[in-house]
Amino acid sequence: MTTEIERKTIMITDDSLTNLKIGKSALSNIYTILTATSALKMFELLEKHFPALILLDVDMPDMDGYEAIKKLKENPGMRDIPVIFLTGMDDSESEKKGFELGAVDFVLKPFSPDKLRTRVAAHVL
Repeated sequence: MTTEIERKTIMITDDSLTNLKIGKSALSNIYTILTATSALKMFELLEKHFPALILLDVDMPDMDGYEAIKKLKENPGMRDIPVIFLTGMDDSESEKKGFELGAVDFVLKPFSPDKLRTRVAAHVL
């Protein structure tokens, strides 16, 4: 009798439908993918799902990625979920702020599917 290995879940949160599509396409053959178009939607999904990792856009309306990771890390049930920021900001201050708030990595947009898969695999145990 063979046992099916459970696929890990990755949550992609980005207000760009193009980035969600590229991310889902790059990762869906390896992981179960959940997508959210805002941080508010992400938190709604987190009430029912516990992903192995969150890919989180920094620049979003309503609640940006920095605010979202602060809220995530304040919640004892969610604080250990690794977060990789997806961002178009290519400056050391933005990166420093993200790491200080608890991000494990950054992926610059536009990102390649190969680079995204490599970064995600490095942080999903």
